[in-house]
Amino acid sequence: MMKKFNLFVLAITAGSLFTSLLILTDKDANADINQQTARQLLSAGKILPLEKITKLAKAIKPGEVLETELEQKKGTHIYEIEILDAQSQVWEIKLDAKTGKLIKLELED
Repeated sequence: MMKKFNLFVLAITAGSLFTSLLILTDKDANADINQQTARQLLSAGKILPLEKITKLAKAIKPGEVLETELEQKKGTHIYEIEILDAQSQVWEIKLDAKTGKLIKLELED
């Protein structure tokens, strides 16, 4: 049963990695950004590739990636990643999008 669940989560995760919701938050309001904007940030060296960020997050907390968001807070780009661990707990990991440095690790309620 758990193996089927893990495969289901893996399939959803694989699909969501390609269509991840990337959100850029400016100082006053939230604004969705499209793939083109994310690519521009990546090309300009302002953010790390999503694949690298995902690997870093999974090294911190092994499991399946459920959701990834890109935000900007106080001039810093931050990836927020939700991971489902082997005990079915959801963790929120915040990483600096340029360096991959851990900003926050929190167990979701």
